This record gives sequence, structure tokens and C-alpha cells, in this order.
Amino acid sequence: MRGWRRGGSCYDRGVRGWWIGWLLGALVVGCGGGVQQGPSAVLQSYAKAVRERRIEDAYAMLSTEARRALSLEAFRRMVQENPADAEELAASLARPSSDPILTATVTTAQGDELLLVYEHGRWRIDGEVIDFYGQSTPRQAIRSFLRAFDRKRFDVLLRFVPDAKKIADERFPALDEARLRESWEGPQREEMERICQGIKVALGQATIEEYNDRATMAYGSGGTLQLVREHGAWKIENFD
Repeated sequence: MRGWRRGGSCYDRGVRGWWIGWLLGALVVGCGGGVQQGPSAVLQSYAKAVRERRIEDAYAMLSTEARRALSLEAFRRMVQENPADAEELAASLARPSSDPILTATVTTAQGDELLLVYEHGRWRIDGEVIDFYGQSTPRQAIRSFLRAFDRKRFDVLLRFVPDAKKIADERFPALDEARLRESWEGPQREEMERICQGIKVALGQATIEEYNDRATMAYGSGGTLQLVREHGAWKIENFD
């Protein structure tokens, strides 16, 4: 199947970079002793420990998962064998350019991901939760498309059709809600259900390749979902 079809069918930097990134990702928010620190305080404490070569103290600030993947001796070796990088990282962490933002992602039973943001001492739900059919990112657009398809919201599904696919020409009339419904609930129903099921299964672990205003995601056995961004919204361009 290739795209949205009309007319009775489906509408046709080495090690250094890795090390710095890994350490940043492995830091926990808060230290032991029962008194929790904010993100900036944790970064400054970690930077001071690294700069003073208090390896055990710095290591203790890493997350449980990070310490499981990297032993204390391996961590000590990383710092000792890369002193210049350790100094640069410590200096950078001690003077962050902005306040860190804490976020958390929760996955619902239906597979939807909800973003929470920690503000003013409490967790708050991000605004995307109320946007049932958002198109601000490729992944969000795909989830929204699948939700609209499951609910047979053909009026919403039209939002995911690129402008060029909606224009009438000599062969096909303009695509509207009625024509889309007629096609996807008629001759293309089984094909669309199969495609959407394949996309749904792949979406959780899939890598979405994004370049400028285009994005692609592989699904199923050789399928490729292509997206295009128009007027700031991501739309479904093709199902290959």
C-alpha cells in the first residue's frame, strides 16, 4: 500500500562524548541521608566530588541502574584516565546555564505516554494530556492518528492528510470525510486495520528518523510510515 489513495481505494561526537553523556544521564536527583537536594545542588555536589577526586562520593550519586552497569573500579578508572575531561565536566556542571527541568513519563494501559513536569515542589501534568489528537511531534501524530482510526473519527483523520492529497484533479474529486469513510470502512477496511495494527505494535520501540520537515518509521515486515510537517503539524504522507 502506498500512501493515501483516492477514488474508492485507500488515500494514496568518541568515548569522551559518550562518557559525558552517560554520566549526566546517570545522576540521581537527591543524595543519601534523607535530605533531598534539588537538581542544581546535586550537579554542584557531584562536580565538587569529581574535582576533588572523591570517587566514592561521586559514584554514590549515580542512579542504581548506572551503578549496576558500571562498577566503582570502572568508574574510578574512567575519571583517573580522563583528568582533563573530568575537570571540564565538573566546571560545566558547577555552572549550569539554566535550571534543570524534571520530567517523568507514564505509560497508560492503552500504550499512550503521558508527560509530567515537576514545578514548585509538585508534579504537574503536561498540557499534551488534554490534546487528544496532537500533531506537534511525529510520534505524537502517529499515536493521534491511531486513536482517531480506532474511534472512527474520520473528521479528525482528515487533519493527517497532507494538503496536496486533498486537492481535486481531473481523475479524483477532493478528499472529504465522507469519501474517506467510504473507502476505509469499505474495500480498504481490512488492509487499513492490518496496517494500523502493525504500526501500533511497532510504535513503542520504533526509532523515528527525522530530518527537517520529514520523518519515517519502520513497522511490520518491511513497512515504512512516512510523515511530513505542514504549518507546524505532522501529517501522514505514505504507508509503504
